Amino acid sequence: MTGPATDMATLSPASPVDIASLAAMPPESPLAMPTQSLSRFDPADTHRPARRRVPWLARSVVFLGGLALTAYGANEMYGVVNVGQITTLKWALLFLFVINFSWIALAFMSAIVGFVWLILRTTPKPDAPPATPQARTAVVMPIYNETPSRVFGAMQAIYEEVEATGCGAAFDWFLLADTTNPDIWIAEERAFLAMRARLGPGARVYYRRRPKNTSRKAGNIADFVTRWGGEYDHMLVLDADSLMTGRAIVSLANAMEADPDAGIIQSLPLIINRNTMFARLQQFAARIHGPIIASGLALWSGRDGNYWGHNAIIRTRAFAAHCGMPILRGRPPLGGHVLSHDFVEAALMRRAGYAVYMLPTLGGSFEESPPSLIDLAARDRRWCQGNLQHIRILPAKGLKLPTRQHFATGIMGYLASPLWMAQLVVGIVLVLQSAYIRPEYFTDEFRLFPAWPRFDAERALDLFGVTMAVLLAPKFMGLIVAIKDSSTRRDSGGAIGLIASTFVEIVMSSLYAPIMMLIQTGSVVQILSGRDTGWNPQRRDDGSIPLKAIIRRHRSHMALGIVTLIAGFLISPSLAAWMSPTIAGLVLAIPLSSWSGMLTVGLLLKRWGLLCTPEETRPPAIATRANALGARLASEDHDEEDGFSSIHGDPVFRDWHIGQLGHAAPHVRGLIDPDRAVAEAKLNDAVTLDEASRWLRPREKNIVLQDRALLDMLARLPAKAATD
Repeated sequence: MTGPATDMATLSPASPVDIASLAAMPPESPLAMPTQSLSRFDPADTHRPARRRVPWLARSVVFLGGLALTAYGANEMYGVVNVGQITTLKWALLFLFVINFSWIALAFMSAIVGFVWLILRTTPKPDAPPATPQARTAVVMPIYNETPSRVFGAMQAIYEEVEATGCGAAFDWFLLADTTNPDIWIAEERAFLAMRARLGPGARVYYRRRPKNTSRKAGNIADFVTRWGGEYDHMLVLDADSLMTGRAIVSLANAMEADPDAGIIQSLPLIINRNTMFARLQQFAARIHGPIIASGLALWSGRDGNYWGHNAIIRTRAFAAHCGMPILRGRPPLGGHVLSHDFVEAALMRRAGYAVYMLPTLGGSFEESPPSLIDLAARDRRWCQGNLQHIRILPAKGLKLPTRQHFATGIMGYLASPLWMAQLVVGIVLVLQSAYIRPEYFTDEFRLFPAWPRFDAERALDLFGVTMAVLLAPKFMGLIVAIKDSSTRRDSGGAIGLIASTFVEIVMSSLYAPIMMLIQTGSVVQILSGRDTGWNPQRRDDGSIPLKAIIRRHRSHMALGIVTLIAGFLISPSLAAWMSPTIAGLVLAIPLSSWSGMLTVGLLLKRWGLLCTPEETRPPAIATRANALGARLASEDHDEEDGFSSIHGDPVFRDWHIGQLGHAAPHVRGLIDPDRAVAEAKLNDAVTLDEASRWLRPREKNIVLQDRALLDMLARLPAKAATD
């Protein structure tokens, strides 16, 4: 697809005249967003939706089927341990197994529902061009210390796609920065002005930076809603790595407009643009296996669905009235600002009577994934803390039962790792006990036969096979659906390529699983012991991590794998063989992590035709356009430019920047900001711009860049010292 005419030969900033008259944001249109209570709820203050069909059949299949499968697994496990005397450790093993098996049984049954629906549904015919929405929608992209060329290139590509549908008049576009890096802040402003120059004077594209990123992303969105939300019926939320086609965005807007009871409508983002080995594993799994899981979830959830925080459209006034984030009592990690706010926003929207649901087959919705195992672990640590915070939100007043199930699923997604680890440890201890601790065969109680410490080995092997089948079945269901679809099959390397790729994904995921189990177990322990994760910007670009960092991160995992291997052989060679996938993943943790972020490994698999997806074989036009725009912007080197130099060397840009700062807080006599005082003192001492730039710390630079008086001092400094 070709967007509107754009001069790709030059991506220069706007002319001085354009800059002088350009407002970064439109006039404010306030909208109240009261903080919601988790302990009080008035059902009278809710939206009254029309009566809708509840998906009882899908829910019965998932939950009753999951219960039946769990009961079967529990009975089989009881038969395994019920040979001879059942000890405390055996009861512990049974208890842990039932919890863990129930978790995967529910996921299995949900996948069954999704699989059957995808197999039986008829492929829809190509839609007619979407109708122009009558309601106004704000497309908002929160950004936090991101690479400006990537973000602004992506936003322009999405803008062009929507304009090409002929429906552009219904949308306004907002880049909402919480950026704390002063150089990136100035680069964002320059990129914004350049994009406005390229798109022309009629483009409704805006940029806002918050001086303080209070409440992080939730606070960023809330700031927009309370200041500008009154102007918009809907709000479509993107992430910094999001891409959506024009058809997808217009379709979401039309779906929201057609359903007055909808509060949030979520699309299913597919992973694209990834090249490292680990990222391509995630990309393949999301594309081939993800639709099975997402469709099953969408079917049983119905209008009681969940929200993933991006690539979704929201009814603005309902969101403002009912989704103001509370601050949890106590200190982080389980108190303070809610990290995984998207789940909570969906819960509050449902509590207020609005529907939350997913359109899993909409298409045209994309995102990116972390490029390496360590990058995934860093993001996962924050998600872990956010999901464990939901333990405190789970009993909130007025929540719907499916909402509580979504919370429980998210919590269990992280508690599962320590529970699986505990089950492994208990199993090893039982084997160790039977091998090295002399049992009391004849107790004081009269018995005709001794109490031999035994297990039903044959039954245990059968149960192990059932567990593996339940775990792996969704992957093979996804494979079947992909092979059935001719375009997916053709663009993923054919049936043989899909089968080979699925087995590669299963093997590699099995090796990475024990490493992630230990990482998540460590995260859970740290969070429950009171360690906060903070909020660092994500690494989005492909690339490897220094070997020293990898060794430091995984040396304990590798050591544990070696110890487990030796202990397994000493206890029982069959135990070592049974645990070989887990042991192999841990022993190879360092090379596996190193390979995960390597472009060479990922591209080698690509050349072999493995882990290919349709979106990789035939990249979406919007991804091609976004990558081209991002590369062209990056070539101008503004991403790496010193912010002080940019604002010092361009008086017109500096005046525009000052004009966007707003009104300074009134000075209170006798109240001195220490950081500002230090910044002012350093500027007074500096002889050149270079000295000021070197002396000022990032926090002090931010203070200078948002203070008119200090900017005037900066502007008067010479760029270089005068020569004799």
